Amino acid sequence: MKSNYHTPVLLQQCIEGLDIKPGGRYVDLTFGGGGHSRAILEKLGPKGRLIVFDQDEDAWENRIDDKRVEFVRHNFRYLYHFAKYLDAIPVDGILADLGVSSHHFDSADRGFSFRYEGALDMRMNQNSGQTAADLLNTADERRLVHIFRTYGEISSAHKLVSEILKFRSEKPFTLTSELKELASKFAPRKDASRFMGQVFQALRIEVNGELDALREMLSSSVEVLKPGGRLVVMSYHSLEDRLVKNFLRSGDVEKSQVETDVYGHSNLPFDLLTRKVIVPTEAEIELNPRARSAKLRIGQRNNNDV
Repeated sequence: MKSNYHTPVLLQQCIEGLDIKPGGRYVDLTFGGGGHSRAILEKLGPKGRLIVFDQDEDAWENRIDDKRVEFVRHNFRYLYHFAKYLDAIPVDGILADLGVSSHHFDSADRGFSFRYEGALDMRMNQNSGQTAADLLNTADERRLVHIFRTYGEISSAHKLVSEILKFRSEKPFTLTSELKELASKFAPRKDASRFMGQVFQALRIEVNGELDALREMLSSSVEVLKPGGRLVVMSYHSLEDRLVKNFLRSGDVEKSQVETDVYGHSNLPFDLLTRKVIVPTEAEIELNPRARSAKLRIGQRNNNDV
């Protein structure tokens, strides 16, 4: 297994949240280094089944040689399609750890981090789609402002984009250092690292269509899970967490309030099991600093048809 994948965050809480049955069917939507999958397999019996998703070619190198495991090398937005294709519907539990792995952040050639010099790529699947450099070099002003303001929550988005347009009029973006140097002009002195992280996060989300993929996955989980099945989702920033929280509370990623019919009845697909979000302890954060922003929410599929 590649050694630079992150230590699984909130591992025990995730496994407990899945409420694993020895003969059940489970889906790990974010295989990565395989830490969560291995913990699931320890709880599964010989007749249990685990389907794992990961679109990154590097994750294939960590695949588990176990007849109970089926590996899907695609984005988890296709959850329903592949669960149906593999004749796995309904499943007993779905796990999604939405965090970018340490492997990605620490691989300079992938371009995910401003801390390393490398190609401005940022694609999770390097065999498809445009790179972050392509995006910076071709997107119009309005789209770039939207990306940085919406996905990076950057108040100086207009000024940043103005500098980007000026830079690319002279030469195309190719390296992480070029974006870092340009964006550093707008970074607050006391919180420069956080600002740079937001700039790179915004591009990564757009390049990989992360929020749209999350919306599609959450929606399809309703059809894939059996009544009583668990949906366990760990997010790392407010944009993801808001969608997950809304979905588990209201059945709609865009709505925080529960809608009712004329009789006052709601028809929600999930019962929320985490009234209070689960976060790492200080002890876990000390051992694994990248766990700091993790938020875990768990829902249980009920019998409502939606």
